[in-house]
Amino acid sequence: MKVKIVSGWSNPGGSTVHHVNLTNLLNDNGYDCTFYGPHDWHRDKCKSGHISECKLTVYDTLISHFIQVTTSNVKRHILSCHETNLFPLKNLSLGQYDMIHFVSNYQKEWHDVVHPSVVIPGIIDEIEWENPKNNTAGVIGSIDEHKQPHVSIQRALEDGFDKILLYGQITDKPYFDEMIAPLLTSENVQLMNHCEDKHKMYSSIEAVYHSSKRECLPTVQGECMRAGIPYFGLECNMRSSDDYEFDNKEILNKWKKILK
Repeated sequence: MKVKIVSGWSNPGGSTVHHVNLTNLLNDNGYDCTFYGPHDWHRDKCKSGHISECKLTVYDTLISHFIQVTTSNVKRHILSCHETNLFPLKNLSLGQYDMIHFVSNYQKEWHDVVHPSVVIPGIIDEIEWENPKNNTAGVIGSIDEHKQPHVSIQRALEDGFDKILLYGQITDKPYFDEMIAPLLTSENVQLMNHCEDKHKMYSSIEAVYHSSKRECLPTVQGECMRAGIPYFGLECNMRSSDDYEFDNKEILNKWKKILK
């Protein structure tokens, strides 16, 4: 079976990590899966291609994300939704999709649409964390108005951390210039940009702060939970361990059921 994942976003982010991991999981278990996206970050991490290279046939199972692919020329079309207000399903014609994939029950309830659906959390990377005991906190994620890293920085400083390391790609330049750049004049806050080496990143900090306006299922929280790293999110976005699935075999079995 050929599975083609087509996303409107393939730069660093939780959804991209999810699709990279899913592509590798399926290929390791007998599926022919390729992840197509408009950016290059995913290209060396799995079987992949640029979105312009994707050619769909009647033999393909299509998993689309953060993009409207209107086609009847596929065997099966699954919409993989990782967002809430950034991709509201009530604004879409859902008849083109055989199934909607959500990453959490919270997200499914938020969209509140009547359509066949399934909840399958993403694969959570296993991180080997070495606590540096340096009284340094980390803020991890895209640097934009929705993630509100300035709030995380302030919370960490108020909690008594001497230094804050800001890890993430700048995806909202006006927000960065207004809310983050002024904080970098202090030696207490340091911009680290996106870090590929998660062991190195997490082992540079004692705790993680997260203050996003809304999250379906924070990948960073799952990684911290699995590694035993103290995680301080906003109460409205905190998820329990029951929301995550740490058994990759179970994730694979759930995908098998909707791909067949």
